[in-house]
Order: sequence, then structure tokens, then C-alpha cells
Amino acid sequence: MLTRKQQELLLFIHQRLREDGVSPSFEEMKEALNLKSKSGVHRLIGALEEREFIRRLPNRARALEVLRLPDASAVASRPTLIHERELESNVVHGDFRRRTAVPPATTVEVPLHGRIAAGIPVEAIETQQTLSVPPSMIGRGEHFALEVYGDSMIEAGILDGDYAIIRRGDTANDGEIIVALVEDQDATLKRMRRKDGMILLEPANRAYPTMSYSPRQVRVQGRLVGLMRRY
Repeated sequence: MLTRKQQELLLFIHQRLREDGVSPSFEEMKEALNLKSKSGVHRLIGALEEREFIRRLPNRARALEVLRLPDASAVASRPTLIHERELESNVVHGDFRRRTAVPPATTVEVPLHGRIAAGIPVEAIETQQTLSVPPSMIGRGEHFALEVYGDSMIEAGILDGDYAIIRRGDTANDGEIIVALVEDQDATLKRMRRKDGMILLEPANRAYPTMSYSPRQVRVQGRLVGLMRRY
């Protein structure tokens, strides 16, 4: 049998694996179950592991696999004693035979929208191609990929030929690396800052100058969430 909280956590992990292909973070589990601390999540995870409902995948962060699910409809048929009724609200009875779990997706296809400059801005070219990305890299939201062209972001570890994984959005915080659309025609990958009412697009290469624009000249297209590289 599982406690109510153990069942809630198991079903929450199962749902997120089906929707996103990656298990939720411990912070997300804590909030979903209204727990006061992550230590409670650790105890529930340990209990589910011990009962062989889940297992941790080695050498991967936030990697859990659901091995089986409880069948809450199979309730014990014998008479229930008074003290058992008091416990019933916190216990799930069921058929806990091992199920074959559906393995999480190993990759997710995201649109590949051509090349983007990490030097002088150039137009980002739309294509029909896609890029296979690990689910753990993207999380929720709409994403797309761009091939980096140029060397102005090398001090941020972004090299010519890398693939930038972008979460689509029209807002960003100071210091975040974004895809900026300049004058509605040129796209560039830069670190964004705001200063004196202007938008600064900063390179990560001292050989390139910081470009300054008025807010009406720059539109945020998304922010960098991951990077892929071929060797």
C-alpha cells in the first residue's frame, strides 16, 4: 500500500514524464504536494524506490523512471475495522503488480531556424529542418534552435557552428543572453542589458563593441537555455 502523499507524488512524476519527457525538480515536487521542505520529498522518493515503484537513472540529473503504478480501484473486500477507517484517508489499497513503464523520450525535435550571427547581425533564415534535443535541456514552453555564426560570444563559451537552444518569448532579464531582432530585420545573439532608457546588446568578445539601441528598435525573440556542439 502507498500513503496518499506517496501516490500523489508518483502520479505527478508519471504525468510530467509523459508531458515533458523529463521528471520534475524536487522544488516542483515540493510545491505540487504542498510540502514544507525538500526533505519530505526525499523521504517520499526513498519510500517509492524501496517499494520498486520508481528508480533513479544513474549519471543523469533529475532522472527518475516510473516502473509501475497502483490500481486504486482494487480495494480490499474484507470488513473494515474502525481504526482502519481512520487510516483509510491516508492509504491507497490496490493491485501493485509490476507494470511495464513507457520509457521517456530520449530526444525532442525542435525547429531549426537557420543561422544567427554572434558577430555583426545577419538575418535569421527560416528552414523546414529540425534538431534533436535532450528533453532535459528544454523543459516547458516553445523552443527553437539556431546555428551560431561568428565569434563574438566565445568568452561565454558559444562558438561558431554551435546550436543555440532558445525558449521563445518576448521578455528577458538584464544579463540574459537573448535572440534580439534589430529594426525588425536582423537577428543577433547577445547579452542584453538596460541602461539610461536604452537597450545594450553586449558581445562576449573584447574585439567587438557593445551596440546601443532604443527600445523600439529591439524586439526580444527568446532567451538562450541550452547549447549543443558537434565534434
